[in-house]
Amino acid sequence: MDKATEISALLAPTVASLGVELLGVEYLPAPGGAVLRLYIDVPEAEAAGEDARAVGIEDCEAVSREVSAQLDVEDPISGNYTLEVSSPGLDRPLFTPAQFSRFQGQAAKVVLKLPQDGRRRLQGVIVEAGGDEVVFEVDGNCLGVALDNIEKARLVPDWAALGLAPSRPGKDAAGRQGRKK
Repeated sequence: MDKATEISALLAPTVASLGVELLGVEYLPAPGGAVLRLYIDVPEAEAAGEDARAVGIEDCEAVSREVSAQLDVEDPISGNYTLEVSSPGLDRPLFTPAQFSRFQGQAAKVVLKLPQDGRRRLQGVIVEAGGDEVVFEVDGNCLGVALDNIEKARLVPDWAALGLAPSRPGKDAAGRQGRKK
């Protein structure tokens, strides 16, 4: 069991007791101090319907306080570390088979631990997820990837469908056109 999985199992009940769900954990060790990043969201049932709610800063603060106290007692990380608690955002990370299934039909970027078909990075549509494999449609072909070979995966939002795409390609948000002579 890797460190992120170990920490996720340790913290999930605490996070759930605060009315949110622990989607996943990223543990990034570094010489100056590790980063422990927790992604939280409201349970799927609360995220839909008439009374839908989203994770707010108050949820992140509450989780940070409780988890920090628990980590001080349990001490699963040796040395210094920074705790970050975040909502998943539109380009949410995917950690579990259930998360891949939930977003079936959407595009995702994936980094593999070991190369598959000569590549470590791929971008494709999630076709299905079940058991220990996720199937992506990449460049018109289906590619099955073992879950334990996925290092990182994130959704790729369709910015145009969300109405958030830039109005003029090649221009940044401020509308600057580069240096004038």
